[in-house]
Amino acid sequence: MFEKILIANRGEIACRVIRTARRMGIKTVAVYSDADKNALHVEMADEAVHIGPPASAQSYLLIDRIVDACKRTGAQAVHPGYGFLSEKPGFQEALAAAGIAFIGPDAHAMRAMGDKIESKKLAKAAGVSTVPGYLGVIADDEEAVMIARDIGYPVMIKASAGGGGKGMRVAWNDEEAREGFRSATNEARSSFADDRVFVEKYIQQPRHIEIQLLADGQGTCLYLHERECSIQRRHQKVIEEAPSPFLDAATRKAMGEQAVALANAVQYKSAGTVEFIVDAERNFYFLEMNTRLQVEHPVTELITGLDLVELMIRVAAGEKLTIGQDDVTLNGWAIEARVYAEDPFRNFLPSTGRLTNYRPPAADPHVRVDTGVFEGGEISMYYDPMIAKLCTWGSTRDAAIGGMREALDQYYIRGVSHNIPFLASLMANQRFVDGRLTTNFIAEEYPNGFHASDLPPEDPAVLVAVAAVIHRSLNDRDIQISGKMAGSKVTVRDDWVVVLDGTAHPVHLHAAAGSPQRIGYTVDIAGRHHTVWSDWQIGEPLFRGTVDGSHVCVQIDRVGIGYRLHHSGSQAIVKVLTPKAAALDALMPVKAPPDMSKFLLSPMPGLLVSLAVSEGQEIKAGEVLAVVEAMKMENILRASQDGTVAKIHAAPGSSLAVDQKIVEFA
Repeated sequence: MFEKILIANRGEIACRVIRTARRMGIKTVAVYSDADKNALHVEMADEAVHIGPPASAQSYLLIDRIVDACKRTGAQAVHPGYGFLSEKPGFQEALAAAGIAFIGPDAHAMRAMGDKIESKKLAKAAGVSTVPGYLGVIADDEEAVMIARDIGYPVMIKASAGGGGKGMRVAWNDEEAREGFRSATNEARSSFADDRVFVEKYIQQPRHIEIQLLADGQGTCLYLHERECSIQRRHQKVIEEAPSPFLDAATRKAMGEQAVALANAVQYKSAGTVEFIVDAERNFYFLEMNTRLQVEHPVTELITGLDLVELMIRVAAGEKLTIGQDDVTLNGWAIEARVYAEDPFRNFLPSTGRLTNYRPPAADPHVRVDTGVFEGGEISMYYDPMIAKLCTWGSTRDAAIGGMREALDQYYIRGVSHNIPFLASLMANQRFVDGRLTTNFIAEEYPNGFHASDLPPEDPAVLVAVAAVIHRSLNDRDIQISGKMAGSKVTVRDDWVVVLDGTAHPVHLHAAAGSPQRIGYTVDIAGRHHTVWSDWQIGEPLFRGTVDGSHVCVQIDRVGIGYRLHHSGSQAIVKVLTPKAAALDALMPVKAPPDMSKFLLSPMPGLLVSLAVSEGQEIKAGEVLAVVEAMKMENILRASQDGTVAKIHAAPGSSLAVDQKIVEFA
């Protein structure tokens, strides 16, 4: 077994590999860029080596620097994680030339299956069902249009070396095919240094279901059941679960055996994943093979009890698998939600900055948090905006969903915007609960983007009662202040008005018999009695307890004289006032926000790649104005209405902040 391994990655996957290596008694080496010098994976590793500037092309993607770091530290093997160099055959070959093991497949398998065009040809030759398409290299956007017309719209334009949703576009007409080809090519060149793209038929109403494989290169190749990855936004997975709520045992077996046959055709070794598109009749078509560990591998680990990273390390060290196909269990249900630093209320624009407060839910047999961040750490503009992968396990799918809803309520993040409200909405969506999924789920359920109205409806009495109890507890503490004048007596009133998002709710509180460790009140709201129990301590950001016997977890922030409460993905501004103060508060004028309709504002922090207009130019609604790049994705900004450009406020190449002015209109 290896004594020391290097992790050629960063963030949560680097931390996840380090945890398994530590448990196995293996020392670890981290690599880091300037932007990651204080990162969690650097702190966790036994050693760390600096490899360059923040841009991945100048650090994490440089093979010679990774090999040099191995030589300097004596690392005997490298785990690549996913992304970066994980599917680069040249990396495995460079390591082999230096006498360093690669914890993954060999270059032959990566070349055969890592290239989407070549892998489809190989799969087709092997008799595997594939999606109709054109697998040749496309010269330009006009050829892309001709091919798309031959196949028939809609089509999917994909980068051959793509992954993670980058370099992918769906086109429904000629203009979208031209624009999609250009954007996919640019993203592929930027992210993968390979601008080849191909076109295939876009199957409508599909499910994305993948088979996890594990092979030791010594005659044993196993399938570890499937993962349903249909909940995607812009081809980026958001929710994954195992097993799929759609497959039956016969289809699961057929898909697994076909995936194994495909892996055996290239003498595959290590963990890998074969992805399929599955239609409404459970017909499945080969999509691609990822010759690496997948982001969503934890859900497979939760239902099988296997540690995929450990098994990858053992296989790379030359050990045979000690289990057979019949030993692979399927126990319960697991769901993974990807927690991103992005603003779902602003079309999921990425958010960067410092995590001023960060408290994930506590890990236990039902909750797992894979993260690479910490309180006080920074979400950088240079890399993927993932904060964590939140996973829950239950004996049934409903139990796993319920556990996820509770865990999302407990996830306390401040300093950057995050997508937890959106994840909470997904978990409460009845179509999701029913398992009626397709890759079009988000586009169909949220056709106009995500809004507060999409959050699950909640009884306002829950937050009203919690706010009243919080405020009463604070007042109870205040009257216990020392140094009071002799004979003075202060009591706390029982009648209050809770103003929740502008609506007044008169309440009356009755203290219940409790203990110093537990508070209890009956709260009368509009003639209804609500019983609240909690062990909440003043200063804690999470109020955990029960309201009318149902468990709740409410996040609390002080805002001026009131509170901001978060629950089930929603948030509310709350003030608890005396009746007289509430009457006066109702008379206060509301300050109108400034009119910014005459400006094109940057919707995200990023780089202004190009500007398509000039001062004095007349523009039409829908016309492209600028392109902003953030988190390695190009975002096209268009005119919302006709007008004239009065002034340009930013030049191409500028680094933009959120809401920074780019163009001013007359």
